[in-house]
Amino acid sequence: MATNPGILTDWPWTPLGNYKYVVVAPFVAHSIYSYLTNDENGRDLTNFLILPFLLSRVLHNQIWISLSRYKTAKGDNRILDRTIEFEQVDRESNWDDQILLTGIFFYLGNLTVKGGANLPLWRTDGILISMLLHAGPVEFFYYWLHRALHHHYLYSRYHSHHHSSIVTEPITSVIHPFAEIISYFILFFIPMIMVALTGTGSIVSFFGYVTYIDLMNNLGHCNFELIPRKLFTIFPPLMYIMYTPSYHSLHHTQFRANYSLFMPFYDYVYGTMDKSTNTVYESSLKREGESPDVVHLTHLTTSESIYHLRLGFASWASKPQTASQWYMKYLMWPVTWWSMMVTWFHSRAFVTERNIFENLKLQTWAIPRYNIHRKGAMVLTLGLLNQGEEMNRNGELFIRRNPKLKVKLVDGSSLAAAVVLNSIPEGTNQVAIKGNSSKVSNFVAVALCRRGVQVSISGGSDFRRLRELCGPETRNNLILSKGCSQQIWLVGDKLQETEQVKASKGTLFIPFSLFPPKKLRRDCFYCNTPAMSAPRNFENLDSCENWLPRRVISAWRIAGIVHALEGWNVHECGDMMFSMDKIWEATLKLGFHPLRVSTSE
Repeated sequence: MATNPGILTDWPWTPLGNYKYVVVAPFVAHSIYSYLTNDENGRDLTNFLILPFLLSRVLHNQIWISLSRYKTAKGDNRILDRTIEFEQVDRESNWDDQILLTGIFFYLGNLTVKGGANLPLWRTDGILISMLLHAGPVEFFYYWLHRALHHHYLYSRYHSHHHSSIVTEPITSVIHPFAEIISYFILFFIPMIMVALTGTGSIVSFFGYVTYIDLMNNLGHCNFELIPRKLFTIFPPLMYIMYTPSYHSLHHTQFRANYSLFMPFYDYVYGTMDKSTNTVYESSLKREGESPDVVHLTHLTTSESIYHLRLGFASWASKPQTASQWYMKYLMWPVTWWSMMVTWFHSRAFVTERNIFENLKLQTWAIPRYNIHRKGAMVLTLGLLNQGEEMNRNGELFIRRNPKLKVKLVDGSSLAAAVVLNSIPEGTNQVAIKGNSSKVSNFVAVALCRRGVQVSISGGSDFRRLRELCGPETRNNLILSKGCSQQIWLVGDKLQETEQVKASKGTLFIPFSLFPPKKLRRDCFYCNTPAMSAPRNFENLDSCENWLPRRVISAWRIAGIVHALEGWNVHECGDMMFSMDKIWEATLKLGFHPLRVSTSE
């Protein structure tokens, strides 16, 4: 919101929430019905193409969003190093509102404005008129409107909402209060209304002009420079008629400069061009990607997890992953299957997130494969490699094949085990381990036995393996039982629903894997998967990890960061396990906090 919101700040359909798309439903239904029922001479192709055009705008904007997030995470040509947080993601989650408004105006114009229906595909004279009107009246009036919006009265009531985003993303370009958007629409409709009234309009002139606005808006609000210097060298006047991302980025940091829409001409004329514009442009072009100190490897798990990637739908990625919504399953299936096909054919990991903590540069890399293994991705300090536990025993085989490896592989099991141990209430004397066992559960079980806690194991092979790990003095605390009377359950993947149903009322389920159990019991309590809250100085967190709440990071990911900051020059993979007490104390010292036990469903 603006610092002092004025009238018409909220969009008319804000109370509808996710059902806001119904505002265009009558127009869409009428368009499709009239096109299908009229004969060939009575069909209006212009009206019928409005909906596909609106959908193409959504795709166009999403491509820019994903590209911008990828480039800024990678670091090449990045302009600003400041961070994006959840507050900005929430504020910019309604970026599609202006697309709905455009659709309403297009449908109404098609029905009521003379020259707005049955348009030809192309008319050169109408396209030239649109170009001239944009370069003249639109750019001129926008410049002075923009300067007016920076007057303290209008700025505090409207334009400060847009400027709340210091580090811009492509969708920042359309994040304005409703009244401000209306003022922009009045300017942008000048060329379209003129060509309609003069009878020179065409499908390309209308849809092409809006596409041009989208293109330039998205381009100018990227946080990386992508306009090559060669363009201005070949055609020097271009610097007056096309802005760059660094040009507009300065407007969001300096506020009182670079007011022009897309053509900097009027900033040159009225002396409002920031003096550092060329310097920032040149330095951004020369900037190279950073070498990370810590790399966290992750991967897709289900077909719908693509929507939770930070590079995808920012608003969805900023919320904990929940059960698949109906629109993900039924409306989005073409996108889902297309993304899966791309994933199958793509073989290289790519950067999805950039963070800074203390003096470390952190990156998250996604491996383009689904469900490599369900034990979780590995964290590598200063390096890259990830294969499933079944394939290389959590990196142990890789280390054997590369004895001179200069980087350290950390699977994070020690911290995950420490989180599980510290989630068990004090005074507990009995626990049960259910579901598939893992390295984490094995070491937790041994640690509990040494503390005098009775540990119940339901699988015979797991029981025998753990008895070998326990010393003679502690193995009596390990029992083989399929009972369900214990109040504390440590659960892994593939916990049977039939087992969960048999649990006693008030049972506390503590996962030791990345995948949480399905919450079937309303009379029981469920912990999050092993994770901790990030300290406030952990920068650039604007997406959630799987099912975890905001600003909560998985223990496997935190472990690599702690190893790097503490300078522990050791691997933690395969059967190797770092000291749980030592890494727990170091993690708390760095400001990470344990999570509270979640309430029952």
